[in-house]
Amino acid sequence: MTPLSDIKQDATTTVREFLGALEVDATAEALELVTDDVEWINNSLSTARGAGNLDRALSMGPKLRIGFAAHIHHIAESATASSESVVLTERTDVLRFGPVRIAFWVCGTFELRDGKIAIWHDYFSWANFAKGTAVGLTQAVLRRTPALD
Repeated sequence: MTPLSDIKQDATTTVREFLGALEVDATAEALELVTDDVEWINNSLSTARGAGNLDRALSMGPKLRIGFAAHIHHIAESATASSESVVLTERTDVLRFGPVRIAFWVCGTFELRDGKIAIWHDYFSWANFAKGTAVGLTQAVLRRTPALD
């Protein structure tokens, strides 16, 4: 069987598969889609540099029983003449802590080199995250399941 990293595909598919792997706690599969020197940058948070550090950061979610989902609203790709591409996402990310679901807006920039993610840069609003936390806590207390558009 051919390893996932050997299959050539467009950059948008790579980003979708990467986020999909994170949703099902398939960290090893997600890491096949990144470069060894990958950087995960979140505005106002520490940057994870290197596949090993990204692995440690992503592995914390399942260990702490934090669920993750990414609902992509818009996705766009720009390829250069070289082997580099950029994929932009506008999405709603959801973090689940037991019955609490925190949904918040995220824009992501994924820079790919030779078909793998080299830079994953997410932008989000702390105010929107706080609102999502308040809504998630309220819904958990009232035992209501929110619907995403």
